[in-house]
This record gives sequence, structure tokens and C-alpha cells, in this order.
Amino acid sequence: MSEPKRHLGPSSPTSRRSFLRTGLALGGAVGAGGFTGRAAAETPDAKNLPPNVPEWSQALGEGVVSRPYGRPSKFEADVIRRDVEWLTASRQSSVSFTPLHQLEGIITPNGLGFERHHGGIAEIDPAEHRLMIHGLVEKPLMLTLEDVKRFPRVNRIAFLECAANSGMEWKGAQLNGCQFTHGMVHCVMYTGVPLRRLLEEAGLKTNAKWLLPEGADAAAMTRSVPIEKALDDAIVAYAMNGEALYPEHGYPLRLVLPGWQGNMWVKWLRRIKVGDEPWHTREETSKYTALMPDGQARRFTWAMDAKSVITNPSPQAPIHHKGFTVLSGLAWSGRGTIKGVDVSLDGGRNWRAARLDGPVLDKALTRFYYEFDWNGDPLLLQSRALDETGYVQPTKAALRQHRGLNSIYHNNGIQTWHVLPNGEIENVEVA
Repeated sequence: MSEPKRHLGPSSPTSRRSFLRTGLALGGAVGAGGFTGRAAAETPDAKNLPPNVPEWSQALGEGVVSRPYGRPSKFEADVIRRDVEWLTASRQSSVSFTPLHQLEGIITPNGLGFERHHGGIAEIDPAEHRLMIHGLVEKPLMLTLEDVKRFPRVNRIAFLECAANSGMEWKGAQLNGCQFTHGMVHCVMYTGVPLRRLLEEAGLKTNAKWLLPEGADAAAMTRSVPIEKALDDAIVAYAMNGEALYPEHGYPLRLVLPGWQGNMWVKWLRRIKVGDEPWHTREETSKYTALMPDGQARRFTWAMDAKSVITNPSPQAPIHHKGFTVLSGLAWSGRGTIKGVDVSLDGGRNWRAARLDGPVLDKALTRFYYEFDWNGDPLLLQSRALDETGYVQPTKAALRQHRGLNSIYHNNGIQTWHVLPNGEIENVEVA
């Protein structure tokens, strides 16, 4: 993979402590538990180790349908979404984070995909839910869930990323865990109806240029969506990973806009109004905009740029051994497929091509690996993604130089993990 034409010379690592003088105890609390690698920390019971016959081999287990809806092993109880309690005023308008450091492949289990709510989870009876399509259409529609399911359906694997993912890191390294720095992203297979089919059924008028989808939650989430995206790859989804949407992910209907920021993927979808101009709602004026150094606001930044992160090793997944080590991570781009990922062990001085494995799909998470021998020396782990447009993931310094410090959205800067000689890992920056 060719080198991008930008300076990447690092200096010594700067700890998150340099940026978080106040509230350090809070930041540390977030990372607490990050070094509890359960497999290494637990002491096995010798009576269950070879050559003995373990206790679970000496008695019958539970029968079928003892667990009507399957659940993970009790030994995986720590693989859960987590929140940062002090991050927001209430949990009804807050976020939980995907445990990226504990997952494999590219598909996020339904129960682990991050949540972002503005008015809490709406618990909707599908028999009483309706999807309205009105405005600049020839034939306004009022559709039940069963009506929607009668249309031709599609399946699409896509990542969903909140525009504020990594936003806490904009001014410096702060949260000590991959789950918290990058965990507002997940990737699933959605099943639903192409939005264009529903709009064709309603009949768009010639001056139809924009859509206003609205959610049925207490926040009545609304965003302006250009008609070009609606007629391209937008989906009205009712299932993810083969089963009905979970309530926290928008049951019974949600909008899917592959590659675009998650705030626009309206959940609990109840209404789509067709108009001839954007509505300039709260979520696209006072929120989800960025103030640039010249005082102008950066708006309508829909697509998510190429991004990557090393998920393991990382602060919540320290190294417990020396020798052969498998480095794993995720890369994604809202503008197409990932063409390559480079990995650095020394903070950007030298780059090595990582190995992409598994399906490499348009606007979906891509898994990458890099294997190396670790001898206990300190490391500065980084990854950078390249997408099919030729865009190379930038450094945080390059982003700040362009956008200044008054932003939290669309932070796709290169992440650095500092591996200490004892295998513990900290979130740092290099300059």
C-alpha cells in the first residue's frame, strides 16, 4: 500500500492525563476493569484440568428449550454494552457503547450494538404503529407493518456510526478503552424495503427534493434527507441479523442510510414528509454541526469518512504473554469499500500492510489482522485505513489543523495505544 503524502513523524507519547487534568478520576473509572482480562486473571480449578474428568462431563446438562431464547455462556457475562454515566444528564438522552475489543468478525450481535437515544426507548405495539408518507406526493400513504412487508425486500450489511463517535477524543486522549473511544459503531445485516419503492408507490411530485423522516419516540427525532439518497440505497428496515429490530434499535421500523451518520437513521419511523427544501431542524442546526476556525458552521456532513481502530490489543484487552501476538482491528468508510489498512508499532514512523480477512463490503465494517512477535518492549500501536476513493485516514493533528478545536463530530483521526512493558495499554497521542 502506497504511503500518503503527509508528514507522520511522531515524538514521545502524550498521555491522556495531560489532557484531562480535571475529572481524571472519572476518566480512570471508565477504564477501570480494562485490565481484567478474564481468561488470564481467573485461577482455574485444578480438578477440572487434564488428566482429570471435568465436572461438566460427569452430569447431564439442560435439555432443549430450557433456554427458549438463546443467551451467551455465563462465562461471557462481561461482554456487554457499557455507558459513561457522567457523560450526559440522563440515560434517556444518552449513549451506550459496543464492546469492540471483545468481538470478532464484522457482524455485531443484536444485543451488543451501541444505543443512542434522545428520549428513551419507545416500546411500540406493531399492531398500532403506522408509517405515513405525505407532502409532495400524488397519493399519501398510511402503511401498517404488514403493508410494508408486502413490498419487495432486500438484505444489506452496513455499518452504523454515530457522528459523535470518538468525539470525546477531539481535544486529546481521554477515555481509556476502545469501547469508549470508538464504540458508537456497529455492523449488522438489515432486512427491509428500498425506500424508493415506497416513494414510487406514493408518487413523487416533480418538485420533490427532500424528505423529513420522523420517529415515534418522545424526542420526535427528525432530520432532512436529500431525495438522491432516498432513491439510491436507503432502506426502511424491520429486521436486523435475521430477527425483528430490537426496541432500542427502532422496533418496528427504522430508516437505514448506508454510510451516513447515525443521527439520520431515524428509529421508530412513523412519518416521512416530502418537501422541496430542507427543514433545518434542531438536530441539523444547533446539533450535529461543527464550528470551524473562521466562525462558519460545518453543516450537512452526512457521509462518514474512512476510519479504523485496533480493537485488540487495546486498553481493555491488554497483552498477557510475550512472543507471537495477533493484532486485530476494524476499518470502515461511508464512501465505499476499504482497500487496505496499514499498521504501525512505533507511532507512525514505520507502516506495515495489515491483512484484510472475511468479506470486504461496501459501507460495512472490515476486519484486519497483523501478526508479530512481542518481546516486552513498549509499543505505540496505530492503524490507518484507505478506502476505494483513495482517501487515507488522517492524523488527529491534521484534522485539528483543518477544523480547529470546536468540534466533536466526524473525528476519524488515527488512534494510538501505548503498550507498556507489563502488557497494560493506555490511550495516548503522538505529535
